[in-house]
Amino acid sequence: MAENEEAKKSEVAGAEEDFQSLFESSMRAVKPGGLVKGRVVGITATHVMIDVGYKSEGQIPLQEFLDRNGKVQVNVGDEVDVFFDSSEAENGGIVLSRQRAENIKIWEEIEKAYREGSGIEGVIQSKVKGGFKVDVGVPAFLPGSHVDVRPTRNLDKFLGVKDRFAVLKYNRMRGNVVLSRRMLMEKEREAMKKDVLKILEEGVILEGTVKNITGYGAFVDLGGIDGILHISDMSWGRINHPSEMVKVGDRIKVVVLKFDAERERISLGTKQIMPDPWQSVQEKYPVGARIQGKVISLMDYGAFVELEKGVEGLIHVSEMSWTKKVPHPSKVVQVGETVEVLILNVDPAHRRISLGLKQVLPNPWEQVKQKYPVGSVVKGTVRNVTDFGIFVGVEEGIDGLVHVSDLHWTKKVKHPSELFKKGDVVEAKVLGVDVQNERFSLGIKQLAPDPWELVSRNYPVGSKVKGDVTSVADFGVFVRLEEGVEGLIHASQLSTERVEKPSTLFKVGDSVETEVIHVDPHEKKIGLSIRALKRSEERQEMENYLQREKEAGRFSFESILNEELRLDRDDESQTTGKKRGGTS
Repeated sequence: MAENEEAKKSEVAGAEEDFQSLFESSMRAVKPGGLVKGRVVGITATHVMIDVGYKSEGQIPLQEFLDRNGKVQVNVGDEVDVFFDSSEAENGGIVLSRQRAENIKIWEEIEKAYREGSGIEGVIQSKVKGGFKVDVGVPAFLPGSHVDVRPTRNLDKFLGVKDRFAVLKYNRMRGNVVLSRRMLMEKEREAMKKDVLKILEEGVILEGTVKNITGYGAFVDLGGIDGILHISDMSWGRINHPSEMVKVGDRIKVVVLKFDAERERISLGTKQIMPDPWQSVQEKYPVGARIQGKVISLMDYGAFVELEKGVEGLIHVSEMSWTKKVPHPSKVVQVGETVEVLILNVDPAHRRISLGLKQVLPNPWEQVKQKYPVGSVVKGTVRNVTDFGIFVGVEEGIDGLVHVSDLHWTKKVKHPSELFKKGDVVEAKVLGVDVQNERFSLGIKQLAPDPWELVSRNYPVGSKVKGDVTSVADFGVFVRLEEGVEGLIHASQLSTERVEKPSTLFKVGDSVETEVIHVDPHEKKIGLSIRALKRSEERQEMENYLQREKEAGRFSFESILNEELRLDRDDESQTTGKKRGGTS
C-alpha cells in the first residue's frame, strides 16, 4: 500500500512538472504585439472567448465575428488568427483583436502579390474619379485603363465583378493600394495564346467567345488570340446583320478557314461546320415545283423566302401579281408570313433561286384571251395617255393598248392627246392578246373600213380628179382628194415646162385638176400629174379633130398615120413622166 501511495505521489509530481514545463514553453511562444493562433472556448451574447495559450484568456467583441447578415462566423473549438495586444484588459485578461489580425494578413497578401507578381482577390464596388474602388480587404484603387484589356465605354458592367487583381504599387503607412485587372488578364491571355497557337491550323474546329460584333462580322476570342468571323461565313443562307446569328458573350464552335502566323490573323467560319445545303437544291427544288416557305426579309425589288435553313429564294416584285403593278413587296407579303411559291429557276453556282407567287394562282391573261377573242369589240375608259398610244381599262387590272398608229386610218396623229383624254369612254376592236408578255392590243380605227381599200377603185390610173392644195414642198405639191386621202404632184409633173420652185405656181388652198398616174394602197400613196392631164387633153382634142377631118375627107391616110405615130411618141414620153411622178 505504501509503495502504491509513493508511486501515485511520484506520478502527480511528474505531471505537475510536465504541466509547468508546457506552461513555461507556451508562455515563451506566445508574446504580445503579434499574430497568434487561438481557440474559441466560449461565445457569449457580446464576446467571443479565445484561448491563445497565455496565462489568461482574451475576449474579442462578438461584432468582429459577424458576417454582413449578422450571423456568427465561428463556433466553439474553431481555431482563429488574432492579434495579441501588449496591454492588459481591465479585468486582468489579455487584449486580442481579430480585425487587426485580418488587416495584417491582408497587407501581407498585398506585399506578397506585389513581390511575386501574383494576384489578390477583390470585388469592384463603385466608380470613382479616374477608375473604381475595389475591396481587397482594404479599400484599393483600380484605374479605368486597367479594368480590361480593351478600352470600353460602358464601365457600369464592371460594378460588382469579383476577380483577381495585380498590385501595381502600395503604401502600407498611408493605406494606399493601386491595382490592375488588365495585367493579369494579359498574362492569362498570353499563356492561353501559346497553347492555342500550338494547335492552330486550317480546318481545326475550336470553341470561342464572341467579344465584339460589327456590321461585317464578329470577333471571337479563341483564348488569348482573336479571330474574325465574317458575316458571309456565318450561314449558308442570307443574313442582314451578324447580330441575327450571334450575341456578345456567346460560346460558339468555329472552324479555322485561314491562319496567317506572321500577322496572327485568323479567319473563322461557322457555316463550314455544317454540310452545304446548296449542293442538293436542284434535286430538292426542281423547276415547276410548288413549295411553301417563310418570308424572312423584304427589299424594294422583292421578297426573300426561306425554303430551308440556309436556302432562300427571291420572289421578284414582277412575279407577285398578274395584273397589278406592285409598288413594294410589303403590299403583298409580310416578314414571317408563310407563302406558297413556284420554283421558276435554280442557279446553284450563284446560289440563287427564282420564285413566283403569282404563278400559283390562275393566270387572268389566259382568261382574257378566251373572253376577248381577236376581232371582238370591247368598251372601256381611257386610263392613261402616252406618246405612243392610249391605255384602255377593259376590266380590273387589265388594260389594253391602242397604239398611236391604230387610232385613225387617215389622220396624221402627232400625239394621242389630240384625239383622246384620260377618262374618255371608247370602243375598240381586239387585235391580239399576248399571254406570255401580258399585252392586250386594241385598235380604234379598225372599227371603220380602211378608206385606202377603195382608193384603187375610186381613183383608177388615168382618171381626172380635182382637189385642194394642202401643202407645198420643194419636191412637189400635196393635194387633198377626200377626207384622209392625199396625192402628190411631183415637181416634174406640175407643168410641161421645167419648174424650179412649186411655190411659184401653187399655194395652200388652191384648187387644182390633175390626173392619177400611180396608185399604191399598201403604201398609201397616189401619184398625180398636171402635165399628164394636159397631154391627155391635147391627145383627146387631136383625136377628136382628126376624126372630124377624116370623116370630112380632108386628110390622106398617110398624113393621119404620121399624126398617130407622133401622138404615140408623145404618149410614150408621157408614160415615162407618169412613172417618175408615181415614185417620187
